[in-house]
Amino acid sequence: MKTGFIGLGAMGLGMTRNLAKAGHLAAVYNRTVEKAAALAAETGAEACGSIEQLAGNAEVIMICVSADQDVLDVVDAVCIGVKPGTVVVDMSTVSGETARIAAAKLAEKQAEFLDAPVSGGVEGARNGTLAMMVGGDAGVLERVRPVLTAMTARIEHMGGVGAGQACKAVNQIMCAGINQAVTEALAFAAAQQLPLDKVVDVIAGGAAGNWFLQHRGKTMTNNQYAPGFKLALHHKDLLIAERMAAQVGLTCPLTAATLADYAKLMAQGYGDEDISALYRLKQQ
Repeated sequence: MKTGFIGLGAMGLGMTRNLAKAGHLAAVYNRTVEKAAALAAETGAEACGSIEQLAGNAEVIMICVSADQDVLDVVDAVCIGVKPGTVVVDMSTVSGETARIAAAKLAEKQAEFLDAPVSGGVEGARNGTLAMMVGGDAGVLERVRPVLTAMTARIEHMGGVGAGQACKAVNQIMCAGINQAVTEALAFAAAQQLPLDKVVDVIAGGAAGNWFLQHRGKTMTNNQYAPGFKLALHHKDLLIAERMAAQVGLTCPLTAATLADYAKLMAQGYGDEDISALYRLKQQ
């Protein structure tokens, strides 16, 4: 299917390259024009000068931007050029309410909408191994599944519009807990003067093993924090999760603690580092 992609950040670049390999990528747009031009030269896709131009020439439009207002601004621009029957797939991490507003705007143009946030980080985007959580019409998902499969290892339909974002909030809360546990445990190991490389290897192979320990354990203990997943973005996602929890009367103490820790690190200038930079605080 003729697919246009909006947003060529660290995640978007990996996903567009996999779409191009599968023969789906037709057009790209990015606020930084040079980045879109470079990817177009690499893949053969068209570098569009505007979102409206891209929207008028695609059967599937994929969005991967940073924040709620960014998504709504992109959808407003898409609505100017979009054709009836086009499917818009938003892979950003935003609130369920934002997803429902976007869907309503597109419905007025007789276009379909899926909220389809992903998990797996930059590595998953690059390797095509992302997990995708989808909200929206199941029939629409089946129409675009061949496109989505080019970027993912697992696709789950979670329910109506907004359900994908709710599931992503679950993921982000869980990532916060894992980050807290791994960084605290490795700081403890360092204080015990254990050989940290060996600690990571042996525990990664046991009951406490997890993706974060395996992929970030050795880098963080060597004070290397290249993203990955930027700490400031996880902070933004956890604020969304906290608001969603408050709407149903739920408190999430671990989320609140992680937000406070991230705020300290951001104030020290570490917001663009990987979330494993939490180890900086635990070492203290």
